[in-house]
Amino acid sequence: MAQHGSSQGDSHDHAHHGHGHSHSHDHEHAPRVTGDSERRVFWAMLLTAGFMIAEIVGGIVSGSLALLADAGHMFSDSASLAMALVAFRLSSRSPDHQRTFGYQRFQVLAAFVNGLTLFAIAIWIFYSAFERLMSPVEVMAEPMMTIAVIGLFVNIIAFVILHRGDSGNLNLRGAAMHVLGDLLGSVAAIVAAVIIMFTGWNAADPLLSVLAAGLILRAAWSIVRRSAHTLLEGTPDGADVAQIRSALEMIDEVESLHDVHLWGLTPQDPLLSLHLVVRDDADHARVLRKAYSVLRERFGITHATLQIEGEACLTGGDCETTLVSRAAR
Repeated sequence: MAQHGSSQGDSHDHAHHGHGHSHSHDHEHAPRVTGDSERRVFWAMLLTAGFMIAEIVGGIVSGSLALLADAGHMFSDSASLAMALVAFRLSSRSPDHQRTFGYQRFQVLAAFVNGLTLFAIAIWIFYSAFERLMSPVEVMAEPMMTIAVIGLFVNIIAFVILHRGDSGNLNLRGAAMHVLGDLLGSVAAIVAAVIIMFTGWNAADPLLSVLAAGLILRAAWSIVRRSAHTLLEGTPDGADVAQIRSALEMIDEVESLHDVHLWGLTPQDPLLSLHLVVRDDADHARVLRKAYSVLRERFGITHATLQIEGEACLTGGDCETTLVSRAAR
């Protein structure tokens, strides 16, 4: 990602109001989605959609709720993986006049929707299991076991394909969590089939489907929480605004800073904007070079917009924090 920086020779220093607003000439937010992630989602989608049909048939024939629940989950997964694939395709588009940041944020939106569908699936499994416990149904353990074992291997392959991709990408992680939910559903179906085969206790089928649903809910909460945090312009994981403020205030010519905003286009792409209040005799270009060096080398932030000011809160903003900071110095 291009650095949003400048030197005195090429910066856009605005004479009005004594401001120096530094930003680079290149506003290209080039997508960093790799073709590898897209291919992984495509193959996982094919595996999931292909086996879903076998699970539906097996669930109907055997009367297993665990298999039907997993088939319903796999149906949702196929749609979710297709949406994740579309998200990757869209995020590779270049920025335009209406979307100057491009389409990378669509990945986060897809992850958020995927998380919500996981919640819906888990609730459906809970409801179906309750109905099955109230009105027990005989389950044919042998075909149930056969389909579940095949499903387990299919889900393991799909999960490995996704898990070996970019673990920091929320869209890919959301897809992987869907497949993990399928994998857990297959395990639950296998265990239920074993119990029914040896004990005849048909209640094991809905009870173990509830256990799988609980694990799905846990994964769903993690995906929804992280994606919602990013959509609400939350601070990226591992970023500490207080540490950034302290490091920049250590620069000799800097008196204080305010209007600090740190967010992420995606969890992997932190963005920062702030106002630096400097001494009257400060060399703006030198201050900017030092500030960008600190952000890049200490905090891994390569895209930032820094505005130089000669007077605190000249453009408004977080004045109270600024004045406290100056008083402390």
